[in-house]
Amino acid sequence: MAPSPGSWKCDGVPKNGKTYPNAGGAHPPYENFGPDCVVCGLPREAMEPASGNSSAGAGKSKLPLVAAALGVVLLLAGGIGFLGYRIFIANSNGTTPLPIGGTTSSNQLVSKTTSRNTAYMSQGERILISEPNPQRAALKQEAALAFDQGDWAQAIAKYQELVTLDPNDPEARIYLNNARARQAGNPMTMATIVPIGTSPDTAKEILRGVAQYQERFNASGPSRALEVAIVNENSPNGVTSLAEDLINSSIQGVLGHGTDANSRAALQVYEQAGIAALSPLTTNVTPQDNGRVQVQILSLNEKGQQLLNTYLDNAANTLAQAAAKKVPNAKVALLYNSDSPYSDELKTKLVTALPRFGAQVVQQIDVAAADFNANTAITAARQAGANVVMLAMSRARVNDAVALAIANQSHPPSVQLFGSDQLYSPDLLIKGDNAINGMILAVPWRTNPNDPFAQQAAQAWRGQISWRTTTAYDATQALAQAMLQGGDRASTQQLLRQGVQIQGQTASGTFDRVPLVQAAPGPNGPKGSNYQFNPLSGI
Repeated sequence: MAPSPGSWKCDGVPKNGKTYPNAGGAHPPYENFGPDCVVCGLPREAMEPASGNSSAGAGKSKLPLVAAALGVVLLLAGGIGFLGYRIFIANSNGTTPLPIGGTTSSNQLVSKTTSRNTAYMSQGERILISEPNPQRAALKQEAALAFDQGDWAQAIAKYQELVTLDPNDPEARIYLNNARARQAGNPMTMATIVPIGTSPDTAKEILRGVAQYQERFNASGPSRALEVAIVNENSPNGVTSLAEDLINSSIQGVLGHGTDANSRAALQVYEQAGIAALSPLTTNVTPQDNGRVQVQILSLNEKGQQLLNTYLDNAANTLAQAAAKKVPNAKVALLYNSDSPYSDELKTKLVTALPRFGAQVVQQIDVAAADFNANTAITAARQAGANVVMLAMSRARVNDAVALAIANQSHPPSVQLFGSDQLYSPDLLIKGDNAINGMILAVPWRTNPNDPFAQQAAQAWRGQISWRTTTAYDATQALAQAMLQGGDRASTQQLLRQGVQIQGQTASGTFDRVPLVQAAPGPNGPKGSNYQFNPLSGI
């Protein structure tokens, strides 16, 4: 029985008198828009009162949802941004994906398939990242209008002009590539979900990697060009709503999301639909003897947890060893935010790692506590004898990290600051200014002037790139190759699950020791800052 239009609510308790052994059980009421509940797996008919002719679907088998408790896939982004080079795929444990969503013309724009999140999706028909320059803003609107009307020649001309005016604009470059792909006909479409609303700089870093590989892929003359739908994950309807809309569109794969609970819920939706969902920040790239690399795709299960633990162990060991070498007889005040699983887990790893290198944890402070105050925290750390402050905090707490750095500087003698990769952001350099001078971070990748990819990317984007750009490039490459070879969602997912070969272009790799960077004065930082991150060795 086909579902009728409109939404419906499910509480996990069948109302039609039938039993569904594979359903997830009772839960708070949840509004659904597809044929099956994304929480428990019940079909829509289960919420309809029993009637004499409602036998259809009684024996329908439901795929049980696999709890994505790990939450390590997409950086994307609100919480995109921590794990070195691993790609996790939301899979269905080898079972047949549920047929969520109807058929959608591959020529129809993704934003045309939804009335809920239209303003948060674009392939070129609307501008998602605000443009402060009035002249460029007007030109972008002209380009978007031409794209929306299907005037590909005009859209190409306008977006090309924008890229020429600002080569560092990844949104315009993706839309230019999309217009060319549409003009060529029959493109294959992926979605990239980035935190435009909460962190536009992070979104741009990820989109640069996506755009750079999209351009390279399409220039190679594939049988189908790659098109990218950009999605702002900050829709007020939530990431689960965005996921449902993407499922009902023509997209073949998804790149995005972060570590927060909402991202995990969205991954469950993709999982049930049988769509590959990759993180641009979680790519495990293994070099091969033939100059190529093997990309390993692992499911959100205990193996994925083991990989997360491996990365966190490596990051914690790197920071602990650096603290012990940099500050003899290191006594560490450890600051974290308990509202972030990533921060909480890294804090736990550091508590274990620091004593192994001869450092002592003398204070643990939760910056998510209601009474947190940066000045009070620094004072308490010093009173406990700390000569090192370790900021094991999530990206959402960059402002708190800046406040702590300023408090540390304002009450001399200042102590050495260390931090996690989540703090690797333009905001830290711009807002922290000289208060963050000398701060050391452990990050999954760093720019190396001798790295061919770094040189290539710096030329393409007229400046230094971040590790998010690098990993987004790798993840896009893996997804695009699988999409081209597979041809549909199920085959794409299966290919990624097996592992695909890609041509190695980046400095990606699994780190036994996560690299370090240090904030220092320099001209290569973000606009508005006198500081930059430099590679750090010898400690």
